[in-house]
Amino acid sequence: MIKQYETVFIATPVLSEAQMKEAVKKYVDYIVAKGGEIVYEEDWGLRQLAYPIQKKTTGFYYMIEFKADTQVIARLETQYRRDERIMRFLTFAMDKHAIAYAERRRANKQANK
Repeated sequence: MIKQYETVFIATPVLSEAQMKEAVKKYVDYIVAKGGEIVYEEDWGLRQLAYPIQKKTTGFYYMIEFKADTQVIARLETQYRRDERIMRFLTFAMDKHAIAYAERRRANKQANK
């Protein structure tokens, strides 16, 4: 069954810009290769963490909104766990209210540009 998901991951802050882009490309390509469709991507940049993770106080945040089959999620999260660059991740299925909110947020972001 195809659902819309949002995944956010935090990558280690010791990565260079090129390494961060390579990590993002890996996951975007993985989703597309498994039959998913990327709806929206957003780089939130280097941010302060609420608490230290692996003795680090900052991390690169990246959000991907996509449509995919439900079986893709377990494999995607396994990829996150195997990648030493990823400190934390969260993936959730969006309901109609979350989808509507995300669309409004994107529209407001475009209007402010």
